[in-house]
Amino acid sequence: MSYNLALLPADEKQKIELDKQASYAVWQVKNALAERSTFTQQAQALNNEDERAHFVNCVEKYSKIMGL
Repeated sequence: MSYNLALLPADEKQKIELDKQASYAVWQVKNALAERSTFTQQAQALNNEDERAHFVNCVEKYSKIMGL
């Protein structure tokens, strides 16, 4: 079964984008390409409190997965 992500509502697309950003940020910290302060900076840059919470949850998820 395939899914066309372009057909999702804008808020769902944003959640997917935040998930990707969180994954990349954790990867950068794990590989010493960025510091942990990157997480806070990226979270603070988000306008919406719900988006900020989703980003932080994704960072926690990927930190566990990647053993950070």
